[in-house]
Amino acid sequence: MMEEFKKFVMRGNVMDLAVGVIIGGAFGKIVSSFVGDILMPPLGLLMGNVDFSNLFINLGKVPVKTLAEAKAANVPVIAYGQFLNACIDFLILAFAVFLMVQQINKLTAEKEPEKEPRKCPYCKSEIDDEATRCPHCTSELG
Repeated sequence: MMEEFKKFVMRGNVMDLAVGVIIGGAFGKIVSSFVGDILMPPLGLLMGNVDFSNLFINLGKVPVKTLAEAKAANVPVIAYGQFLNACIDFLILAFAVFLMVQQINKLTAEKEPEKEPRKCPYCKSEIDDEATRCPHCTSELG
């Protein structure tokens, strides 16, 4: 059983999947940093100094000013700003994966060789592959 497991783990597909998961996790962190640290601050500035990661609805009775304060005081909140950031993360990540898959498909697409049109051996006109007579010179085709 251990030998069979070793064969399974060392197959190319499993190793490719492991590499993909590791790189995908790292790429996800890069996208999250891009959204949280680069994209959202200028967007928040344009919208009147709004910090999206700090947008929340207080469900408790204790008044709090920040999300960190609410978490420290164990106040229940709906952190919709973090949800917005996560949605933007997802959209950017999904778009990046779409572009990557699109490019891979272009590189790996099998191109069908263009088929030479069939020509009549007598008049050299182009004819249908299933024709038994040439429509141009009416010669019988073999």
